[in-house]
Amino acid sequence: MKYIPFILFTVMTNAAAQLMLKHGMMTLGELSFAGANPILKILQIVFSPWVFAGLCVFVISMASHLYVLSKVDLSFAYPFLSLAYVAVAVFAYLLFKEDLNTYRIAGIALICVGTALIAQSGREMPEEQAALGKDKPQSERSMIQ
Repeated sequence: MKYIPFILFTVMTNAAAQLMLKHGMMTLGELSFAGANPILKILQIVFSPWVFAGLCVFVISMASHLYVLSKVDLSFAYPFLSLAYVAVAVFAYLLFKEDLNTYRIAGIALICVGTALIAQSGREMPEEQAALGKDKPQSERSMIQ
């Protein structure tokens, strides 16, 4: 449970990156590769300020996620990333006036309930359990077999 702040940082940076990418693409307007060199067009997109910022924030989010994965079970950490859907939906509604209808709200509620259930199951990695004395010593395990 002590890694929840790092997990939530990963979630929020992931959501922020999505919002920056959306804003960046909105400022670029409708995409068209007609009559353009595709490589130059891609570079123009990648290096536009908001898209580039979004990609940089994704790198920070991934670095944070890698740190989290070194500390907790994947089956515990990964489902928390679904909270990014919640943050993106809410902020897209507030910032971009995107639709937030009853079905989306119900889906958001289910994601929150599922994530809360997963959080309640929080466990440390086996190495940390052993270090904290929560795991049975090897001698006890071999006696059982």
